[in-house]
Amino acid sequence: MDRWVGRVAIVTGASVGIGAAIAKSLTLKGMRVVGVARRVEKIEALVDELKTENPKGELHAIKGDVTCEEDIKRIVQWVREKFGGFDVLVNNAGGAVFSKLSEISLADIRRMLDLNVVGLSLFTRDAIQDMKSRGVDDGHIFHINSIGGHEIVNMPRTEMYVATKHAVTVLTEGLRRELRDMGTKIRVTSISPGAVKTEFGVAAGLTEEQADQYYKIKPYLEPEDIADALVYALSAPPHVQVHELIILPTGRT
Repeated sequence: MDRWVGRVAIVTGASVGIGAAIAKSLTLKGMRVVGVARRVEKIEALVDELKTENPKGELHAIKGDVTCEEDIKRIVQWVREKFGGFDVLVNNAGGAVFSKLSEISLADIRRMLDLNVVGLSLFTRDAIQDMKSRGVDDGHIFHINSIGGHEIVNMPRTEMYVATKHAVTVLTEGLRRELRDMGTKIRVTSISPGAVKTEFGVAAGLTEEQADQYYKIKPYLEPEDIADALVYALSAPPHVQVHELIILPTGRT
């Protein structure tokens, strides 16, 4: 990770769970990290927490909604003005609404598509344009995907969510080919976890009790496991493309 010390990363959905773990890990390893979330106060609390650990890097909080193109452009411009640009983008913001396909509302369909596919695509577009304009040839784009991007998971009412994650898998490979054809060494990596113990289930519509029961009977990963995987891919030599990491809890059925 030495070559990334002092360089700048944007992490979306950095308020809790996987995003917070990634933001913390990159900060401790010496990067200047910009955490993006609607609940910006949670990132600000993490900034204060990190001060007690004397991190080699810096964490900065900025409020933003990745489903809003104007917010994305404002964040990219803010980072460019404050730091001169950024070298790593972690598209972590995402979410689900558990609903049957025969009953799902248009608003919930659009919510998942806008968050998991459209926001990711727009932020990636603007990141690559920013890197190219500054001559950055070794940047790295991360898509926090899901095992649902590779299979139809055995969990009812997740079909639309799984469809959006299949889209992320296709977009990752499409971007890899595009970057190759552009002649750049910017890399893209998809990280696809199985179940991770976060607020994801409750945000998707489960009760606290239902989520707790799930984690009592099913094996799961911790957010730090995903952060460790990202650091592995980021620290690989420039000639190594870690294209896809599928991470499952041991004993998963």
